[in-house]
Amino acid sequence: MREVDVVGVRVEMPSSQPIVLLREVGGERYLPIWIGAAEASAIAFAQQGMEPPRPLTHDLFASVIELLGHRLTQVRIVNLNEGVFEAVLVFDDKTEISARPSDSIALALRTGTPLFCADEILAEAGIPVPELDSADDEVEEEEEVERFREFLDQVSPEDFDKS
Repeated sequence: MREVDVVGVRVEMPSSQPIVLLREVGGERYLPIWIGAAEASAIAFAQQGMEPPRPLTHDLFASVIELLGHRLTQVRIVNLNEGVFEAVLVFDDKTEISARPSDSIALALRTGTPLFCADEILAEAGIPVPELDSADDEVEEEEEVERFREFLDQVSPEDFDKS
């Protein structure tokens, strides 16, 4: 198992299908997982520290775990079967519960639980991270990508009409 971090939620074009993008900690691969819109929102809310006026399902489940005196210790992405990822929630008493990765990630972000991915899955579905010269280059590249995304959000095809 390799530890992974949540990079964020993106929308894959042209299908407008949300994906959660994971990155191998200390490694060279990204892992994209296609998810539903509701789960994408739940993950994005947790990453941004947003608290809805009423608890969402993942907030409720995190509260139930705590009130029952337990703790989520790991989220593991354990299988990839015909394009469908499978995850396992691991609790402090060693109980394991099968779950969708999107729900598991949303819950892990709310509880500060580390995420892990099976080596075989990273080997099969992982995408190599482009080589960078230094940490400064990585920050600069991420800022440039973000500026480009903001530009694309504000531009329309008519802006390029030369007539």
